[in-house]
Amino acid sequence: MARKALKLASWTSMALAASGIYLYSNKYLDPNDFGAVRVGRAVATTAVISYDYLTSLKSVPYGSEEYLQLRSKVHLRSARRLCELCCANRGTFIKVGQHLGALDYLLPEEYTSTLKVLHSQAPQSSMQEIRQVIREDLGKEIHDLFQSFDDTPLGTASLAQVHKAVLHDGRTVAVKVQHPKVRAQSSKDILLMEVLILAVKQLFPEFEFMWLVDEAKKNLPLELDFLNEGRNAEKVSQMLKHFDFLKVPRIHWDLSTERVLLMEFVDGGQVNDRDYMERNKIDVNEISRHLGKMYSEMIFVNGFVHCDPHPGNVLVRKHPGTGKAEIVLLDHGLYQVLTEEFRLNYCHLWQSLIWTDMKRVKEYSQRLGAGDLYPLFACMLTARSWNSVNRGISQAPVTATEDLEIRNNAANYLPQISQLLNHVPRQMLLILKTNDLLRGIEAALGTRASASSFLNMSRCCIRALAEHKKKNTCSFFRRTQISFREAFNLWQINLHELILRVKGLKLADRVLAVICWLFPAPL
Repeated sequence: MARKALKLASWTSMALAASGIYLYSNKYLDPNDFGAVRVGRAVATTAVISYDYLTSLKSVPYGSEEYLQLRSKVHLRSARRLCELCCANRGTFIKVGQHLGALDYLLPEEYTSTLKVLHSQAPQSSMQEIRQVIREDLGKEIHDLFQSFDDTPLGTASLAQVHKAVLHDGRTVAVKVQHPKVRAQSSKDILLMEVLILAVKQLFPEFEFMWLVDEAKKNLPLELDFLNEGRNAEKVSQMLKHFDFLKVPRIHWDLSTERVLLMEFVDGGQVNDRDYMERNKIDVNEISRHLGKMYSEMIFVNGFVHCDPHPGNVLVRKHPGTGKAEIVLLDHGLYQVLTEEFRLNYCHLWQSLIWTDMKRVKEYSQRLGAGDLYPLFACMLTARSWNSVNRGISQAPVTATEDLEIRNNAANYLPQISQLLNHVPRQMLLILKTNDLLRGIEAALGTRASASSFLNMSRCCIRALAEHKKKNTCSFFRRTQISFREAFNLWQINLHELILRVKGLKLADRVLAVICWLFPAPL
């Protein structure tokens, strides 16, 4: 009997092993999909990173040159381990890693530069998996829906991948298909991250990163709903229809579901690709101005903000009909809706920063939750040093030395930054991420922190504040007064812009002084 049992166990083990090898080779079974594997990997990585910080820095005097060099090495080792974890666990982990990699001026450079690679290392679903999702959601096979369908995706992201296809009527479309396992894994992954962050906080009390989990809890379900993404695309297209330089691909609702999104195919080069722009005779400065106008309008005027403007989601091209430069805005899954109170306080704060009204900088920073850390908050918003904020951020562009100082301070003030991020309104978190992504594009184009970009922001702030005042008064006289004041302030900005151009031409300083005295900048 024992011999039979042993024989049966041996044959069963061989069958299970053979089945496992067969399934694995055919990609039906992936160890990364097992919860125990994902949890074990995440726990082990967190433990190793925590141990490294606890042991590597304890014997070195805090703040010394040796400490700073050693801390940078620990940051880099930890960032690489975190990046490996994100690549292995995929899905939600890659999404959160990409978010951290976008915070250029808020996290140590070792982390942001390492995690940036996650934008190009997202996992690719097999064509078998893509066919399965399309079959389950649209009820038909690919050949029934499309005349042709490219097996190689145009791009792969953490939650989905995009394929080029041609409908039977000849129209070329882009088909965005969600990775089949990401929805089922996302809620468990977020819970795991929450537990790990709470555990790390027990070891490092100054570690305040619960905001990251809160954001993932709120935003990930929305990003996984492609019908919500389609609605966002149509809303922003309508909202910014007065910008003839903006193109938002049309949605094909009849072939779209929560996991499949069909849209108009629009080609172009990435917004940070200077070579593409030079080859196609697209003015880099014009694109930078358009991008600034577009986002100022979204943030200050409408309070509905596309919060994932990394270069893969913002394309540029020459319009096929007019030949004018055009910005193509893709991936509308992640938007931030700003409350009116937040939006108006944010308008006042940027007006104060642009026109160097330090008393109001403090007032509106504190209204937005910065407390006594308002100088750090102002530096985080502008990515400028406190000295530059006090001198006036629109007076001189950022220098390489100042940029390095800001990046170093992100490491030096990490506990204070994480504390601040935990206390500001949750709406601010995606705005800060968006700001840093836009600065990255400007840096790649060589157009960062031009005075004209600040003036465009100021124009939007003036319009938004004036509109709010008019909406809250019933008096025709008062509304007229507000309109005149708005027009006068906008005229002052135009004049200020003219003055800056005159300064560039190095005309007489006395003439400039007289003009500035007669027409001071609006507050």
